[in-house]
This record gives sequence, C-alpha cells and structure tokens, in this order.
Amino acid sequence: MNPEPPPSAAASDAARAYSDGHPLDEVRYREYKVILRAERFATATSFREFARIARRAAGELDVALFKDEISDNRIREVMFYDTPAFDLYNRSFMLRRRTPYRDGWPADESELVLKFRHPEQPVAAAVDVRPTRPGSGRVKFKEELLCLREGLGGIRSLFSHGCNLDVPRTLPGPRLGDAVHLFPVLDRLVLVPETPIAIVNELHVEEVLADIGELHFGHGVEAGASIAVWRHRGTGEPMVGEFAYQIKFRHADDLHRKARKRADDFFRIIQTAARDWVKLGVTKTGLVYGRGGAAVTNHE
Repeated sequence: MNPEPPPSAAASDAARAYSDGHPLDEVRYREYKVILRAERFATATSFREFARIARRAAGELDVALFKDEISDNRIREVMFYDTPAFDLYNRSFMLRRRTPYRDGWPADESELVLKFRHPEQPVAAAVDVRPTRPGSGRVKFKEELLCLREGLGGIRSLFSHGCNLDVPRTLPGPRLGDAVHLFPVLDRLVLVPETPIAIVNELHVEEVLADIGELHFGHGVEAGASIAVWRHRGTGEPMVGEFAYQIKFRHADDLHRKARKRADDFFRIIQTAARDWVKLGVTKTGLVYGRGGAAVTNHE
C-alpha cells in the first residue's frame, strides 16, 4: 500500500492559521494557581499569614519574593453567564464579567471575558476567541498550572485561550445571541439565538485580591504573586481562596529553562508548605457551577 502523500503547503499553513489567515495564537503566559480552603479566610490577617508561608517556601529555593507589605486589598464583583443547561461550561467555554469597585462604588465599565479551556494546547489554540470588532479585545493564551486532583506536590496543565473586552455593565444581555454578537465563536454551540443566558446560580461573587510581592526566578524571569478570596456577596460567606503567580513572555523559547524549572519547583514546594490550606480537586469556576442543581459535566 502506498503511503499517504505529505500535506500540501497550503494545508499546512491552514493548520497554523484561523479561517481569515491570521496565525494561531501562541501561549504567552504560564499562570500557577493553588486553590485554598475557604475556612482559612475568616479575617484580613489570613492574607499576611499565607504571605509568610510563601516567603519561607521561596527562601528554601533561593527564590526572591520582593515586597515588605501587602498592598491594599482590591474588591471586584465576579459573575458567570450561561444557559440554564450550562451549555457553555459543559463545552469548555466560560463567560465571566468582572467589575472593579473604587471608593466603594462599581466602575461604569466591566471586563467581559470569554475563555476556552482544554488540557491539549492544539485544541485550545484552534478555537478563535477573537471578538466581532477587530482590535477591540485583548486575546490571552495561557498555560494554567494547577495542583493534581489526588495529592500534593504535582502539576497538571489546562490551556486557557481567552479574550477580554471592556464593556458597559449591561452586557452581555439576556440571550445567547447577544453573546454570539460579541464573540462569534459561540455560534459553534449550535443553539438558537433566543436561548436564555443568565448569571450562573444567581451567584454574585465578591473577590478580595491582594498583591503580596514579586517572585524572581533568575535569568530575568519574574512573576507577580497574589492572594484572592471569593465570598458570597449576599451572605459574606467565604467560598474559596487562591494563591497565584504568573510569568509573561513573548515566545515560549524566551523562557529560560532553569528559571522555568525553578518556577515549577516553587509551585510544588508551596503546596506542601501550605498543606493545611490547600483544597484539591476543584477550580474556582467549578465551585460556582457546582452550587446549583443543573448537571455539570465539565470537570476541569
């Protein structure tokens, strides 16, 4: 049997580009996330307590964590939008609106984000998340590094391909068609435009976010580190916490191998150093979706 001929140059180019010929987006971020137990965040001192654990863990690896004091906390309201059957999330999409508060009042504009997340990079890269209006959004392609579901000290990856839009707080609107108008890729869900979308489980999340310093992994590789806690905006109940740090680069080859290994090693060490804080087997988004009665088949 004759072997199949190699793909043509045109076919090869198509595999590396979107339908309009724009090159596929490259991963430009590595974001490390450790999910933390909600009960650990009863008071503001919890942030300082975890920051001390992070500083000691960094010292074990000779990683510098620069900052003497935690910055003032920032407050944001976070909401997710989906159909009643969670068609977006169960197809690996996430539609989120995040509104900052300034001097106690919500800003006029929010950040609306559409993300597609998948464990395989080529699958995530192939999803064209660009908005309807060219140049109106910020596309971000990240590798998110998470704890293993079954134990401390390991790493698993999700590739997050997203687009951020600055929009009025009235968007996205009550129908799926309104969201498709902003992000055409959602048309692949093959649902009628009149399908309703609403705030997932009617849950308004209050996010309290604090920057705790800058991690230096050597060879010019740096990452801002932060702690966040999500609370139920109605009851004030803490829902979940998160420790995160993120490395940005232009191309994957720009990230020095030794610095990348040190960033990975710190992620493993912080998990064991803060073992009494870590919550395994969940993501923040998964916790929001899991609070309702609709079936969730996305297990990030």
